[in-house]
Order: sequence, then structure tokens, then C-alpha cells
Amino acid sequence: MLIKQFGLAVRQLREGHGWSQERLAEAADLNRSFIGEIERGAATPSLLTVEKLAVALGVGLAGLMARCEPELVD
Repeated sequence: MLIKQFGLAVRQLREGHGWSQERLAEAADLNRSFIGEIERGAATPSLLTVEKLAVALGVGLAGLMARCEPELVD
């Protein structure tokens, strides 16, 4: 579930910038097909890759990961 949530967070941030997967791949120095795999939840990115994505998307590492947490209901 975490991997799918992470992929969704990356996709939402990327689309919020109006970027294609190719544009994000260039900004993060990653392969475009790997970005697609991450967004689909088909690949588990390393911590270094997560950091590259966060920097490219202009968010903090903690902020990016926080988008993957399920909302707590009291």
C-alpha cells in the first residue's frame, strides 16, 4: 500500500507542476520509464531516488513521505 501511495503522491505533485514524466525524469536525473513504474507502484524506489524526486518536485523529503501516510481518524 505504501508503494502505491508514494506513486500517487509523485504523480499528483508532477501533475501539479504541469510536468510530463519525461520532464520529471530530467529534473531528477532518472529514467522516464522508471518514473512511470514508480507512479504505478510497480517499482520500489531507493531512499536516494526518493530524495532526488523530492528535490526535483520542490518538496522536502519528509513532506513527500507525509503524503503517503494514511489519514488518522479519531
